Amino acid sequence: MSRLLFLGLLIFSTVLSAAQTALSDTTDHSAPVVTFTLDFPDSQPEHYSIRVPAAGSGHYESTGRLTADSEVTDSFDFDFTITAETRAKIFALAAKTGYFKKDLESHKNVAFTGKKTLSYRDANRAGDATFNYSTMPVVQELTALFQNLSATLEFGHRLNYDRRYQKLALDEELKRMQAMADSKMLVEVAAIQPILEQIVADSSVVNVARARAQRLLGAENTR
Repeated sequence: MSRLLFLGLLIFSTVLSAAQTALSDTTDHSAPVVTFTLDFPDSQPEHYSIRVPAAGSGHYESTGRLTADSEVTDSFDFDFTITAETRAKIFALAAKTGYFKKDLESHKNVAFTGKKTLSYRDANRAGDATFNYSTMPVVQELTALFQNLSATLEFGHRLNYDRRYQKLALDEELKRMQAMADSKMLVEVAAIQPILEQIVADSSVVNVARARAQRLLGAENTR
């Protein structure tokens, strides 16, 4: 290959890469996205953030102890599929709040339950609101939805850890998960379907735990 041709191809590749990056940045900044963040020292987890875009995968990250009585700390970073129904509900509730452009805090003397931040971004607007407790029903509903989603994803996190390092703990974890599922306190269980399927298929896991995982999968698949 001649030196001139090589330089031409190099320049073309550089320009194309820059154009693709610019297009990606534009898309990322213009696409509607809702984010919920909670910081609550000494809780489990101590910090988490859930990012839900109008299209594509959601993203979850958390740091803190695996359980309330555990000395094991971990960071969890997870992309997950979110149903159109839950996604639509999140964006509808965000719209009802005015996209978090006003004060959501109750300013009442209530117990601290964590520093919560709701954020919205799209090509034309941006809003952020931080609060401990809000009296607005729409904010309470949205907060509960995100907290329940976090609970679901953290179950997946702990189940994956237990399956790898302490399989005898799986049954108690699945029992707690089943109780929360029965109380309608979990959402998007399908997001952690892979780890439940791995437990069901793992012959080294006790049968009662495998059966619980199978029931959770069955309940999700019949929704």
